[in-house]
Amino acid sequence: MLDPQLDAPAREGLAGDARGQIEASGTLKTENNWGLRKMAYEINKRTEADYRWFRFEAASDLLDSLDHNLKIADGVLRFRIFKVDADAPVIVPPANSAPPGPRERSAHGARDDRGDSGGDSDDE
Repeated sequence: MLDPQLDAPAREGLAGDARGQIEASGTLKTENNWGLRKMAYEINKRTEADYRWFRFEAASDLLDSLDHNLKIADGVLRFRIFKVDADAPVIVPPANSAPPGPRERSAHGARDDRGDSGGDSDDE
């Protein structure tokens, strides 16, 4: 997850550095650019991030080097390295949808569904 406040060439450079490390010592199987997406919680006062995803085969020394370099790279908000089964399916990026509008919230998001009596509140 890259800092969206970096300009696009800088984000591409960070992703390119990671890709280069992987290709130099391992085998890149899949690369996805999921684009800017809202995060579940703030990281470094950012509410969205530029999501990048790589699937690769590599020895543990590359994993250690990649882990170290991503930890110290400015512009990397968060990263995770997972070991997956080679036969596991490749993840398809989820649709990037806009927040629901007033009509889409329907009764599920209505304030009156909280079990309140519906009377006026004393909040000022």
